[in-house]
Amino acid sequence: MICIRRLGIAIALASSLATLVAAPLPAQARDHLDRAVTAWAKVKTVRATFEQSIVNALTGNTLTATGVYQQQRPGKLAVTFDNPATDRIVADGKYVWLYLPSSAPGQVIRSALGSGGTGTVDLTAQFLTAPRKRYTVTAAGTRVVSGRATHAYLLVPRASRDAMFTTATVYIDDRDVTVRQFEVTDKSGLQRKVRLTSFRTNVPVDASAFVFTPPKGTRVVEQ
Repeated sequence: MICIRRLGIAIALASSLATLVAAPLPAQARDHLDRAVTAWAKVKTVRATFEQSIVNALTGNTLTATGVYQQQRPGKLAVTFDNPATDRIVADGKYVWLYLPSSAPGQVIRSALGSGGTGTVDLTAQFLTAPRKRYTVTAAGTRVVSGRATHAYLLVPRASRDAMFTTATVYIDDRDVTVRQFEVTDKSGLQRKVRLTSFRTNVPVDASAFVFTPPKGTRVVEQ
């Protein structure tokens, strides 16, 4: 849960969704989504920076964060937060390590991949892995994200019991068909928006980033 609150894997429908009008997915938009699925299947590594906001609709509180991440598919992800600067999330191919002293001082949470960690390891794959089989997909308009034209798609899980979110809106770049932003509402009602401020694929990544050693004096909690 702590990981999901920080990253969004997980992730959510922000207030801007109310201004978008869902419509049946036209042939041209379907082709755009298909291109994104095909392109993501060829991605091996990622370097990116992001901005995230999480809104609790019940309390009205908003949590914001920025950071950088590197990814090596499959199974490896390293997230380093700039704000808060102490927090890290590392997937080393076997475990996901959550070190979030800003909200849980003195402890590290470790979970095995495949037991809740999968969503934190591949942020984009959750939207681009057989999307029309897993979700009801509708076109949700267009928008400029970080200076780039995008098409938006509203995803509603067909099997809600196993889904990590109840609704998601994904913004796909018109030029390179990468995901530039996603907005998600989870089952607890939290709304999360993650905007990728930079995004490069199939570039060198740092092997050391995917290694995590619990800081001295911290308690490792297994989940």
